[in-house]
Amino acid sequence: MIKYSLVIPVFKSEENLLDLFSSLETLSQLLDQSLEVVFVVDGSPDKSLEILLIHTPRLAFSAQVIELSRNFGSFQAIRVGIEASNGSYIATCSADMQEPLELLVSLFKSLETDECDIALGTRKSRNDGWLNNFTSNLFWKTYRRYIMKDVPYGGVDVFACNLNFKRHLLALKEARSSLIAQIFWLGFRRKFVEYDRAKRSVGKSSWSRKKKIDYMLDSIYSFTDLPIRLVTMTGAVGSISAVLVGIVILVLRLLNYISVPGYTPILLAVLFLGAVNLFAIGIIGTYIWRTFENSKGRPLSVVARNHTSG
Repeated sequence: MIKYSLVIPVFKSEENLLDLFSSLETLSQLLDQSLEVVFVVDGSPDKSLEILLIHTPRLAFSAQVIELSRNFGSFQAIRVGIEASNGSYIATCSADMQEPLELLVSLFKSLETDECDIALGTRKSRNDGWLNNFTSNLFWKTYRRYIMKDVPYGGVDVFACNLNFKRHLLALKEARSSLIAQIFWLGFRRKFVEYDRAKRSVGKSSWSRKKKIDYMLDSIYSFTDLPIRLVTMTGAVGSISAVLVGIVILVLRLLNYISVPGYTPILLAVLFLGAVNLFAIGIIGTYIWRTFENSKGRPLSVVARNHTSG
């Protein structure tokens, strides 16, 4: 009987797979042989699919291998895997297995004992080099402060959820969005489990700088109008400043401190119209943001459970 489902997106992972199979068989034993693993091959150009098709029938646990038509990105692959999963509790992890098996067991058990609807692994430490560590920590601290206050400082790479949460998560069908931000937007009962992220032992991460930048922009633009509000505030402050500076310039011109012909009207026009244009762009952007919010089709509220008595 399948009780637990583990979704693993696969992209350029051929060097990791044999070690991954061994780890998953150990995990299956820790979970009383009730584990299902859903491998989602995300348009991988290497031999990952071939290796999976050869080895999965021989594994000691139930396995699905889903092949996507091209590379859609890890978050979309995870969504496909979650939708195809058969377990009562669903978790995700990467194919490089930098997360310890004990973490996945802990996440599953937290759900099974009904401590939470969504259990998330939060990194206490990571071994990805000082530059990656610095930029990642900076992004998540900024994101937590200005956009999504519930997100942990180290971010989230692995999570597990129950069927109720799965249903609501899959109902959010948005392109160019952030799966992690969607998880926190939904709410529900959460539990955070800390772990030390291991150093990648085999292969090279396919999480390129371009993908990181795209993820950052998707996480920002899909969940906050902060950039638009900054433009509007800058325009408003600029308009007030332009009026004050304009008064100073006009007084200087009347006192004959400015003698260059045409200088005063040109400078006044540039200052004032530039600030007004920026302010107007902010107002227009606000209307566009509200239209964008409605186009997402997100529910106006989410019912976690209905407590009825009598």
